[in-house]
Amino acid sequence: MKMFARIAVAALLLTGTFVTNVKAEETAKPKTIAETAIAAGQFNTLVAAVKAAGLVEALSGETPLTVFAPTDAAFGKLPKGTVESLLKPEALEQLQAILKYHVVAGKMPAEKVLQQDELKTLQGQALTINMVDGAAMVNGAKIVKTDIMCSNGVIHVIDAVVLPPAAE
Repeated sequence: MKMFARIAVAALLLTGTFVTNVKAEETAKPKTIAETAIAAGQFNTLVAAVKAAGLVEALSGETPLTVFAPTDAAFGKLPKGTVESLLKPEALEQLQAILKYHVVAGKMPAEKVLQQDELKTLQGQALTINMVDGAAMVNGAKIVKTDIMCSNGVIHVIDAVVLPPAAE
């Protein structure tokens, strides 16, 4: 009887371990760029803009992308009323252009980004990459966090919203 109890306990433990491991693998599964931005809590304005521009699907798809993501604080540096104006339906094209200017095709970790002088964006114009006083910069915005890996690309966090030359 003791042997049966030991086998039953061992079976329960093994089953519990298996279930625990499956759950750990499920939670470790990388999220898409859109899911990561939503979950982070520091990109609420960016997420609202992406939703208003109808670009959530693009950041949720399988096509690998690199996103230079401005934080809520970065959006807060814009002149008062700018974000609200951009979120209006009549500003859709301008909003899409600005958001696409933050995105580069392909999954580019920081090491690869820093090997470039320029990166062509999905908006069509290039971002300038350089170093200033030991800090990596993209069009004058400081890259404050790099290599947030997602299932469909990578996010690099920047401290300012970058605007395409035509939108300035």
